[in-house]
Amino acid sequence: MNDLLPYIYYSLPWLAVIGLSIAAVAGIGIGLAWPRFLVYPYLLVFFWVNSTSYGSLAVFASRSIYSRGSGMLYFGVLLWYILGAWLCACVAASFSASYASGYQAMSEAGPGRHPAPACNLRPWFLAWSVLLACHAGAGLVAGVPLAESLAPSGFSNIVWMAPLISLMLLAFRTREQARELARFIMLAGLARALFGLGRWALAGGDPNNVYANMNAIQIRLTFFDINDSLLCTLAFAIAAVALFQAPQAERGRWWRVPEWATLIATALCVVLSYRRTAWIGFLLASVVLVLRFPPGRRLHLTLAAMPLAGAAMAFVAARRLAQTRALDGAVNGAGAGGLLHDMQSRRFGPESERVLELKLALADFLSHPLAGIGAWGRYHGHQVISWQNNPDGGLFLHSGVLHIALKSGLLGTALLAGTILAFVLFTRRALRSLPPELLGLGAAGAAGLAFMIPDLLIGTPFPQVRTTQMLALCLSLPYLALAAAHPAPAPRPRAWRSSTWQAPGRYPAPAS
Repeated sequence: MNDLLPYIYYSLPWLAVIGLSIAAVAGIGIGLAWPRFLVYPYLLVFFWVNSTSYGSLAVFASRSIYSRGSGMLYFGVLLWYILGAWLCACVAASFSASYASGYQAMSEAGPGRHPAPACNLRPWFLAWSVLLACHAGAGLVAGVPLAESLAPSGFSNIVWMAPLISLMLLAFRTREQARELARFIMLAGLARALFGLGRWALAGGDPNNVYANMNAIQIRLTFFDINDSLLCTLAFAIAAVALFQAPQAERGRWWRVPEWATLIATALCVVLSYRRTAWIGFLLASVVLVLRFPPGRRLHLTLAAMPLAGAAMAFVAARRLAQTRALDGAVNGAGAGGLLHDMQSRRFGPESERVLELKLALADFLSHPLAGIGAWGRYHGHQVISWQNNPDGGLFLHSGVLHIALKSGLLGTALLAGTILAFVLFTRRALRSLPPELLGLGAAGAAGLAFMIPDLLIGTPFPQVRTTQMLALCLSLPYLALAAAHPAPAPRPRAWRSSTWQAPGRYPAPAS
């Protein structure tokens, strides 16, 4: 046996290469035949795996799955996976003749192209790609390594949102596939919420508890990562529309049990996250959902659900406020302003670091208003901020909007505003025409973006791969739902007579 061990060790790299090759071939085959089956495992990773260990007391933190492979490949393996899946879906669409599959459809329509659903976000993401290429080129001229210009700390993650949006539109083409996706998101959100609630009740909550571990606020969290609350909001939206808007006959009565469980568990999970951005975002998402219901149902839900939700949030906010009152030197610690204790300056001593961070970044933006300081840039004075005094200091800040303005100037800010405006204008029209069984999927996308508004203002969404990909999922859902509800017919091939070249006087025209 000892004589065989060296041969086994030497063969492991070759076995790994062979295994990866087989997996790649199998993945390409699945992607060409059923592109949506490449989407589900990808989404499960983002639904289940945290993107940060910030706030944890663990001595050793393993490298995140979202950054693996980014050293030699510039970007993580997961992003290359989604690019490959999108290419497979594009190839599959180019060989499809119509939305219906089967030999009969192929024989009737002939070989043709499967048109991609309309999406007014495409020109905006193309502009983002051009802007990133310009920054990378300018960085090379200035002697900045390409890896720094393309790093997630800039705005490259926004460009990587485009492949996922396009893949979602190509992979889910029929009403049944769209309903399948809605159920998948709802059940994934329910499972994640139940896990978070169970860990909160039995195991002390999320170990990434920055409030208890670093700020001495003795509270337990379901999830610190905002993306887990976003997933719960998406599931909540789908379940709420299914229960209060969609006809029961469309999905079967036995779905009511998981829908009610999702409605309760996800809402409770968001409330017990103790994240202020999650609370405000969930309220904004609830407003978006309520506006989708008829006036009578809207009034009933407002009178019945809003007091209950308000009482729950008031209770947990009071618990958090009671803890922040004990913080030494907090301004307004005895009032509701205690919820903003980390964003306010003390009566005596230095200014709040959160406010100082924004002021320093704003000063650099005003110094470079048109193109910003570059995707690789760091704002001046970041060393005076405790959480920025490290090798990655100055590359990010707690405001997604200001982050884009700082790194890309008014050009990037205009692109961000245009992308959001294009989505809002399309979604307003789409939600008015969606059938009840697909309204939940489209409304979930709108509610998800509304949920993320506070994080876009005072959070760090764009440097995080998980957050930007979850945002891409939200952006794709209304387009996907409308395309599935009103599929465009595939173009029929041109007649043989007009598409075949005939030399004059040599080949007779075929009989019609």
